[in-house]
Amino acid sequence: MLTLNPAREKGLYLDDVSIALAGAPLLRVSCAIAPGEIVTVVGESGSGKSTLLAYVGGFLDPVFAASGRVELDGADITALAPQERRLGLLFQDDLLFPHLSVRGNLLFAIPPSVRSRRERLARADAALADVGLAGFGDRDPATLSGGQRSRIALIRMLLSKPRALLLDEPFSKLDPARRARIRTLVFEKARAECLPVLLVTHDAADAEAAGGPILEI
Repeated sequence: MLTLNPAREKGLYLDDVSIALAGAPLLRVSCAIAPGEIVTVVGESGSGKSTLLAYVGGFLDPVFAASGRVELDGADITALAPQERRLGLLFQDDLLFPHLSVRGNLLFAIPPSVRSRRERLARADAALADVGLAGFGDRDPATLSGGQRSRIALIRMLLSKPRALLLDEPFSKLDPARRARIRTLVFEKARAECLPVLLVTHDAADAEAAGGPILEI
């Protein structure tokens, strides 16, 4: 069993999470992730890294048997639907909507509680400027470079106002130079927003750059 310091008041807490497939135990993890902290889960392909994120996110394939509690800021979210957990997700693929402009992708993420169109547009354009992409709002996502698409995916996630981040090998398809830049940007944004982060990766450089606890599975 893997265990980190269990401080539950703030942040993301995994309490004795256990996952099995066809009766065979796959992993068992407990850890506490403080606001602004990045916990990295490393392991070989097939070890269950992405499966763990799926359980925390609420979208685990029913072929798996799982137990254990997931708490966020002191509240048990284990039984909540994925959209009710307010977790930001970044995957290997940026998953931008191809039928929407860059600005359209960002507007989709802004919570409906922000009703003013002027305010929604202002937030989207401010987010673009914040990552060096001012003026890109009308662009087709297909015309962007890999690094630009990654930045758009990041700010789209942050505009949804998540309370924690789940990162599933989000840098693996970038070339080394872009990988380092985007990785730094993601980690800086997470720390600035005081968001607990659970990162899964097979790359030791990602874990080193994260600078937080490392769980090997």
